[in-house]
Amino acid sequence: MNTHYSSEKGIQILVKLLKEHHIKRVITSPGGTNMMLNASLMYDGSFEMYSSVDERSAAYMACGMAEESGEPVMITCTGATAARNYMPGLTEAYYRKLPILVVTGTQDLRRLGNLYDQVTDRSVHPNDILTFSTYIPTVRDDKDADSAALKINQAISALTLHGGGPAHINLETVYSRDLSVTCLPPVKVVKRISYDDELPILPQGRIAIFIGSHRAFTEDVTMSIDRFCENHNAVVFCDHTSGYKGRFRQLDALLSLKGAKCLDNVRLLIHLGEISGDHFNMGTCAKEVWRVNEDGQLRDRYGKLTYLFEMSDKHFFESYANKDCCPGISFIQECQADYNKIYDELPELPFSNVWMAKALAPEIPESSIIHFGILTSLRSWNFFEVSNSIHSASNVGGFGTDGILSSLLGASLVNPNKLHFCVIGDLAFFYDMNALGNRHLDNNLRILLVNNGKGCEFTHHLNPGHIFEEDVNQYIAAAGHYGNQSPTLVRDYARNLGMDYLTANTKETFLANMEAFVNPVISNSCVFEVFTRDIDENAALKIMANVASMKHQIKEGIKNTVGEKGVKFIKDLIKK
Repeated sequence: MNTHYSSEKGIQILVKLLKEHHIKRVITSPGGTNMMLNASLMYDGSFEMYSSVDERSAAYMACGMAEESGEPVMITCTGATAARNYMPGLTEAYYRKLPILVVTGTQDLRRLGNLYDQVTDRSVHPNDILTFSTYIPTVRDDKDADSAALKINQAISALTLHGGGPAHINLETVYSRDLSVTCLPPVKVVKRISYDDELPILPQGRIAIFIGSHRAFTEDVTMSIDRFCENHNAVVFCDHTSGYKGRFRQLDALLSLKGAKCLDNVRLLIHLGEISGDHFNMGTCAKEVWRVNEDGQLRDRYGKLTYLFEMSDKHFFESYANKDCCPGISFIQECQADYNKIYDELPELPFSNVWMAKALAPEIPESSIIHFGILTSLRSWNFFEVSNSIHSASNVGGFGTDGILSSLLGASLVNPNKLHFCVIGDLAFFYDMNALGNRHLDNNLRILLVNNGKGCEFTHHLNPGHIFEEDVNQYIAAAGHYGNQSPTLVRDYARNLGMDYLTANTKETFLANMEAFVNPVISNSCVFEVFTRDIDENAALKIMANVASMKHQIKEGIKNTVGEKGVKFIKDLIKK
């Protein structure tokens, strides 16, 4: 037979991952949309294949195979009513937690509902026939291929996740008759490691940990992370939502933004936590990513995930506690030195959220709580460290403008004896200002309202909104709402609610009021409204992104021109 693998990339990726995950038993039912998949499996020759015309019988055959062998079994059929016939057997598999991988072929889903024959809707299924279902559209480029590989890895992982059960892949076909491909493409394999599984060996080279948003770590978990870092010369990169306050903590936004040398050659990134508001984090610098999370879900934030450890943070780090230190300079000391150097070289910033963050960060009282508005405020403060005794948080889960003051209020009611600070922009403030009228509000809130009269997020050079220039304000940056930087609106609102009110519109007036704002004595809640200009806000961010990295660019330019020996000659000449 002069046929090989199908030219359809989705089929190639599926076959490759079946082999990599050692799924060898396949029960096929005849059909048009799964024809090329069946042909590719036949050509490969490494699968133990069986045929069943009746899909009901095929699903029950798979139940028997999976039960007897203790291994996953794949079943595949075409569209129309064929997939419906799997349901009785999949119900059996669901309640017995049998690992059956269901692959249904489908036509282009744009045909759905448009009177094409044999096109059925599989987007909704009964609750008790599948533990996971995904759709793989036709793969047309590398991004499609990466997405398809991740989804198939997820489906295969679901076969044994949390006890296991049947999982479904709805694989689109273009009915290609090209079976000329002789080699399968390289495909990234992501494997899930559970508590009882054999652990992979840590790769040789630099190891970093990155923690997204995470609840505050307990002392014993912090100690397990610290021991790991000490034994493996690792560092923990964080933002202000990471919850880790151990000895190896390092804010990485400033380092990543400047392309600091300490971030070079990171071999492995261990990824903890959830969504991060650190838009400059260094995850993309690592060659490989391991994720640790008890939810067991394959979440590939950086496109480099190879292992998912379905276990607690503590269990993971204690499992790798043995000393295996990488030689050379202390990684954390190198990061700290680079951070301090970049910090010291920062030029004077315009009056802006970033400038205020730099001025206020070291002044926030010990053991306080601080909440940040998403995007501009959180990004600005991620450049600068606060005391380890301070707990910081942000609504990065939904990552929306709403609810920031309400979350702050809720937190302040749990700990009425602690000061609760908040840094928030004007749009987010007015969106949720009703929270300040809540009758439960106490005297422990300190709110820094950065009022620039619009959503500056949409006007800076890192956002595509800036291309609209003067037209951005009307409908994109939403300028002119809420009193258009009225000097009395927030003042009167705050005072009428019994809160103190401070204001500033220059660096000098800000510094004059800063001492009262950070006074550690809990006396009364306060709103500190600071009026800034979007031109200054954007200039400050541009300076942070560009100016301090100029020396690095010049150095690299010289190196590329004269080479390493030339750089050494210039250094020796300067010393003389």
